[in-house]
Amino acid sequence: MKRPPSFYLLSLVFALFVLFLYGPTLTIGILSFQGPSGGLTFPMNGVSLHWFRNLFQAQQVGDFGGSFGRSIVLGLAVMACTLVFSLLAGFAYRRRFAGSQGLFYLTLASLIIPSILVSLGIGLMFDLLGLEPTWYGSAFGAHLTWTLPFGLLIMFAVFNRFDRSYEMAARDLGASPWQTVRLVVLPLIAPSLFGVALFGLTLSYDEFARTLMVAGSFNTLPLEVFGMTTNVTTPVLYALGTLTTLFSFSLIGLVLLLMNLSARGKKP
Repeated sequence: MKRPPSFYLLSLVFALFVLFLYGPTLTIGILSFQGPSGGLTFPMNGVSLHWFRNLFQAQQVGDFGGSFGRSIVLGLAVMACTLVFSLLAGFAYRRRFAGSQGLFYLTLASLIIPSILVSLGIGLMFDLLGLEPTWYGSAFGAHLTWTLPFGLLIMFAVFNRFDRSYEMAARDLGASPWQTVRLVVLPLIAPSLFGVALFGLTLSYDEFARTLMVAGSFNTLPLEVFGMTTNVTTPVLYALGTLTTLFSFSLIGLVLLLMNLSARGKKP
């Protein structure tokens, strides 16, 4: 079958778009495999895993292990809260209640306000309350202002398209409200729940602006990377970028696998 010229033109545009998106990341990945005498630019001086090994050794500047652990713990906590609150809000908005529209727009307002202002406002609030900003306290709250609106929008879209006849059939067969939710509703919307969880984890994991003023004395990974860019002048920084990128893609792959397994489980 002969393809029209427009097909090849659109394919070229798409390839250039993908190159534009991932070209810088690919460049960093290549430079991270330089030899011990390698620098920050091409041409490469040898090929080795030296900078990856160096990354897990004691550094004069930076705390990769500690900041990575804090970002993972924070991301998992934000993910759990985003998933639970978004699901509950989705159920709540299936019926109209007083102030529902105003609450909806108020929630979305945090997406419009510049992130650095949200971080500054939360930091000032903790200061006025006499509380010390911490990565597990004030930063946790700041991240929720970013992840919750996305989770809510996903759940609202899911429930707006949800066919309630499945619930009615379950109730007609004698299922209780909780059994209907647990055995019918949740399995049907499981792929969307995985998407909400992925949004919560990844948005928190690499959030910088909303963390800047509220992290306290200990950095999360994005703050640590930013600090290392002003002090570290070796490819160890590229090795860090490569590992964190691979970790992010691994998370996406895991969620896609879970979604696929969930979809297969629903087939008769």
